[in-house]
Amino acid sequence: MKTFLSIGAGPGMGLETAERFAREGFRLVLSARNGAKTQDLADHLKAKGHTVEVRTVDAGDASSVNSLVQGVESDFGGIDVLHYNAATMRQASLADQPRDTFNSDLAVNIGGAMAAAQSVAPKMAERRSGSILLTGGGFGVQPHPDYLSLSIGKAGIRALAQGLFESFREKGIHVATVTVAGFVNAGSEDAKAVGEQFWQFHSQPAGSWEVEVVYTPKG
Repeated sequence: MKTFLSIGAGPGMGLETAERFAREGFRLVLSARNGAKTQDLADHLKAKGHTVEVRTVDAGDASSVNSLVQGVESDFGGIDVLHYNAATMRQASLADQPRDTFNSDLAVNIGGAMAAAQSVAPKMAERRSGSILLTGGGFGVQPHPDYLSLSIGKAGIRALAQGLFESFREKGIHVATVTVAGFVNAGSEDAKAVGEQFWQFHSQPAGSWEVEVVYTPKG
């Protein structure tokens, strides 16, 4: 059974993406800082007959992310798909942003994605197979003055995907991001559509790989 690891699993795009892969027979490993909330998501998916495991992780701590990846690889023999969905959705302008929170916001919004890619890539490269999927955002293209740390983080996600795409493709690893140009509600058709787009990335033939799709919510 192939393994799908979600870092920053949540009730919106994270859940819908995980469920889309579960319908294709993947084992799901959902991880986030709040174990109780993650367990609720797992129970929802288990009730539908899917195979789901739960782990806790601090996405803003590179060592925690690395330990998670190493543990999942050890437990299940490898990670076929990594989905990085963690973000600190802080609404704050330059004047409002507390000085001691900016670096911690970036540690979650982009640092954890960098750490996850570093940790998961070696084994994927050995197998010459795997997908690293990153939840991006429209603020990474058009920054919002009231969501500065999120905007900068999403710009980082986009840069990470584009910066790794070619070199990782040569190793058999597909790096891709859905740039979500708007807010998406849990349980919405938009959330399902984003999950479908991530599945389409993973399903693309190697000669047709794309690095980015921009999705504009319709709801």
